[in-house]
Amino acid sequence: MTVPWGKVRAVALACGLLHASAGMADSSPDYAALARASGTPDIPGLKMVWLAPWGEPAKANRWRNIIAHQTEGPAGSARGGAYEQAKNPTRRGVTVWVETDGTVYWAVREDLIPTHGEGADRNDNKYIDNGPTYHQVLKTNSIGVEFAGNYPDVAAAVTEAQLAAWDILVRVLQARYNIPSDHVYAHNWIDFKDARYCEGCALATRARAFNFKPEPAH
Repeated sequence: MTVPWGKVRAVALACGLLHASAGMADSSPDYAALARASGTPDIPGLKMVWLAPWGEPAKANRWRNIIAHQTEGPAGSARGGAYEQAKNPTRRGVTVWVETDGTVYWAVREDLIPTHGEGADRNDNKYIDNGPTYHQVLKTNSIGVEFAGNYPDVAAAVTEAQLAAWDILVRVLQARYNIPSDHVYAHNWIDFKDARYCEGCALATRARAFNFKPEPAH
C-alpha cells in the first residue's frame, strides 16, 4: 500500500523528524545571551525584521506561555499582519509573525499585550489536560506567534522555512521569558477552533519534543 507523502510529512513534522536547513547558520544561537539582550540583536539562523526592539528583559510583560497560531491567510499575510500590528499593538493579533519564507517579524514591544485567544475556553481534554489551561492561558500571560500560509487549504502544513525558524524562535522565547516546554501550546489545545484542522498543533508538539530547558536568570 502506498502511503501519501502528505500524511507522512505531517507526522514527521509533528515529531520533529524533518528539519529544514536552507538559510540556517552553522552555529546555534547563544540562548542564554539572547535572554539578556536588548535592542535588535542578530539571531543566528533567523531572518529578523524588527518593527519593535527588545527592551530590558526585566521590564517585559510576565509571559508564562507561548501560543502557536495559524492565520489561515495566504503567503504575504504575516508581513502585512505584522505591520498592521506595529501600528496598533493591542489590536487583535500577536507579538511575533512568521512568513512562509521563514522571515520573523517582531511587531510589538515586550511590555504591550496584543489581543489573541478566546479566553482559554476549551475544557474537553481532547488534546491535552485542560485543567491547568482552562481560563488560565490568556493574552495577558501568553506571547503569541502567528504563522501564515494555510490558505486556501487550512489543513496545509507550515513550510520548511517556517519550521526552521520556529525551531530557533521558540527556544529564544523560552530562554528569554523562562518558559518551560510544557507551557508551549497550540491555539487549538486551549480554545475551541476551526474543526477542519488543529491550529498550531504540529508546531506545539514539535516544540515540546525538544524539551528545551531555559537557564535560570542570574
